[in-house]
Amino acid sequence: MRIGLYFGSFNPIHNGHLAVAQYMINSGVFDCIRFVVSPHNPFKSLDALFDENLRLNWVKLAISDNNSFECCDAEFHLPKPSYTINTLEYFLQQEPQHSFSIIIGSDNLHNIETWQQIETLCEKAAFHVYNRPGADIKLPSFGNFHLHHAPLIDISATYIRELLREKKSTQYLLPDVVRLDIEK
Repeated sequence: MRIGLYFGSFNPIHNGHLAVAQYMINSGVFDCIRFVVSPHNPFKSLDALFDENLRLNWVKLAISDNNSFECCDAEFHLPKPSYTINTLEYFLQQEPQHSFSIIIGSDNLHNIETWQQIETLCEKAAFHVYNRPGADIKLPSFGNFHLHHAPLIDISATYIRELLREKKSTQYLLPDVVRLDIEK
């Protein structure tokens, strides 16, 4: 099986994440998209994150109606902070019968050279890059990077958290099941 690893804090998961994942399935590149919830991304402050179990549950709720998507808590059981190379090696060891690729937004390209063991990561997996509004797209000269022209949906978790703090509506930005769970 060809599995696309969609890493993220999903703080919270929103309709932009889901649209990109569905685009990747529709493109025929992947048989399955695995949402890998990162409890502690090394590039983010823990203070800025919702509780990891809430975020995991919101991903489960958001994708429960799509058989091509699965939610994964592997990084909850691996050393923190969560480095992509460690998680990929875990998957390769546990599921050698599958092929894995990494899905990232183009906004991640500006610092990809700082990722932990990026050379090894590039040897073990291809990267599938989707457009992000306002991000320059310059694919690295190393590794196996593929650019996808997924629909540009300008939704950010930062904006959603701002709306939540201001007690404003997030309708149409979040899947209804996630929005209702947050409101509850």
